[in-house]
Amino acid sequence: MSKKVHFIGIGGIGLSALARFLKRSGYEISGSDMSETKITKALRKEGIKVSVPHSENSITDQDIVIYSAAIKDTNIELKTAKKKGLKIFSRKEALLWILKDKKVYSVAGAHGKSTTSAMLASLIHSSMIIGAESKQFDTNMVYKNTEAIVFEADESDGSFLNSNPEVAVVINAEPEHMEYYGYDLKRFYAAYESFLKKAKIRVINAEDEFLSTLDMEAIRLYPSRDIKNIKTFIKDNEPYTSFELKNFGVFEVCGIGEHIALDASMAILAALIEMDTKKVRENLKNYKGIKKRFDIITKNEEFIIIDDYGHHPTEIEATIKSAKRYAALMGLKKITAIWQPHKYSRTTHNLKKFVECFCGIDTLVILPVWGAGEAKREIDFKNEFKRYSPVFADKIKREKDKLSLLCCKKSFDKLENGLVIGFGAGDITYQLRG
Repeated sequence: MSKKVHFIGIGGIGLSALARFLKRSGYEISGSDMSETKITKALRKEGIKVSVPHSENSITDQDIVIYSAAIKDTNIELKTAKKKGLKIFSRKEALLWILKDKKVYSVAGAHGKSTTSAMLASLIHSSMIIGAESKQFDTNMVYKNTEAIVFEADESDGSFLNSNPEVAVVINAEPEHMEYYGYDLKRFYAAYESFLKKAKIRVINAEDEFLSTLDMEAIRLYPSRDIKNIKTFIKDNEPYTSFELKNFGVFEVCGIGEHIALDASMAILAALIEMDTKKVRENLKNYKGIKKRFDIITKNEEFIIIDDYGHHPTEIEATIKSAKRYAALMGLKKITAIWQPHKYSRTTHNLKKFVECFCGIDTLVILPVWGAGEAKREIDFKNEFKRYSPVFADKIKREKDKLSLLCCKKSFDKLENGLVIGFGAGDITYQLRG
C-alpha cells in the first residue's frame, strides 16, 4: 500500500476531509495551498505537514499526489510531480481507490446534501466525509473503524459517479453547475441516473421533477404527503423543527423550516435500512447543525446575525422562509439580506430566479460578485433588482454585535437591529464573522 500522499489545495473543505480520512487510515499526509486559512492551521495541529504557498520543494518522495479541481496544469507542484513520474490523481479520480472497499452511503443533490449527510452520520454512527463542518463533530471528517461511511457526493464535476455508492440518497436533481455539463440537460440528468444505477439501494425525493420520472426500484419520499405537522420552536436556545414522517411517528431535529424536515426525512429513510425507528429517533437528537448553514453567529434580544452558504435561488428562497419564521419566534420584525453573488456564470444563468428569491425581506444589500476565478461580466444589478431599492456595498465589517457597510473604504450604514442573514459561498462568511 502506498503510504505517502500529498494534496495540492489541501485547504479546501472537500480535499481537507479526504486528507484527514487518509491520515486516520494510516497514510503519511502532506499538503499545500495558496494561503493560510483556518483549515490549514487546523490540519497542522492534527499532525499534517502543510506548506504555503505552492512550491516545487513540497514535492519530495511522495507516492501519490492528489489535486483539487481549482488547480491548473500550470501549478508548480503539479508540474514537478509529473517530472518526477509520481502517481497523480484529481480529487475525482482519487475517490475510486479511497472509497473502493467501503460501504458508502452516498448523498447527492443540488441543495441540502451537506445537511443530510451530517444528519445521516449522526444516525448510523459511521465514518463521514462531507463538504462542510458538522457542529456535532466540529470537523468535516469523522473516522470510525467500520466499513460504513457517509460521503457527500458532488455533482459539480461528475465526481459523484466515482463514489462507489451502496446506498444512494438523492434529495433533488435541480440543474446546477451546468457549465460542467455543457448546459446540456440530457447529459446532466443522465449523470444522476447513472449515479443511482450504481447503488444497491436508492432513496429519492419522488416529487423532484426529474427523479419522479425514473423507473427503478427505490425508497421514495413524497414530501407533500409523507411529511406532516411541521412545527418550529426554540429548544436549548436554538431553533428546532418537529414533524411526522409517514407512519414512523414524530421526529425532532435541530434547524428550522420545511427543507430541514425534508433533509432529515431523507436521512431517516436511509438509516432505517439497518436500524429501528426508536434508535433513529434517539440518534437524531445528537445532530447540532453544520457551520455556514443557517449558522447563528451572534444573538441578543434586538439583533441576530446569521451566516448561510446559500448561493442558488432555491436555497436562498427556502432559507428566507426559515428566517421569517425564526424572526417571528424571536420577536424581530425587520429582516436584512446581505448577498454576495457567487460566480458570474451562476448569477447570469439564474438571474430572474435570483430577483424573485429575495421576496419578502425588508432590505437587500448586494456585495460585489465573488468570481471564483471566472472572468468578469457586467451585470446590471441596479436595474434588475430595482424593486428592492438595494443597498450596494464593497464589503461589510463586523464590530462586536454590529455590522457596518463599507463603500470606498468609508462606513455609510450600520446594521444593529433586526435579523441579518448573509448569503454566499465566497468570503462573506469571514466578513460576517470579523
